[in-house]
Amino acid sequence: MPSTGLTDTRWAAEAVALAAGSVTDGGGPFGALVLRAGRPVASGTNLVTAELDPTAHAEITAIRAACRELGTFHLDGCVLVSSCEPCPMCLGAALWARLDRVVYAADRHDAARGGFDDRAFHDLFRHPEQPWPTRVRQVPLAERAAPFERWLAKADRVDY
Repeated sequence: MPSTGLTDTRWAAEAVALAAGSVTDGGGPFGALVLRAGRPVASGTNLVTAELDPTAHAEITAIRAACRELGTFHLDGCVLVSSCEPCPMCLGAALWARLDRVVYAADRHDAARGGFDDRAFHDLFRHPEQPWPTRVRQVPLAERAAPFERWLAKADRVDY
């Protein structure tokens, strides 16, 4: 779907209004929409504290709802519109969902001023040699590839 600045601006304003409403309703200050053919398929707000789920960002909840609505895990032909620049987790989800585009209003610096500073996560992916706050390490295991081998041998697998 081609980008149209006026349409992007309209839907970004809608995502910002959704985020503001989320705050009023006890959620976090983030909202997102998934559009197909210029029409909303699903929306989501930040439910991290409401659901005690650190992955329940607005973009993730919108992607989950859109997948359920469309009956697929591939959202090609769709656009994610967010009230704020997606964090690395949400950008990863957008890539896995095969969304055509991502559009956002506020950026990571606006979010930091609002008390949501994920700039350190963006920096970690830009400079992966930096020490991570969570230790991540691989352990040697001879059978580490067995699940992948079983997956590749599965005749009825659904590739993603």
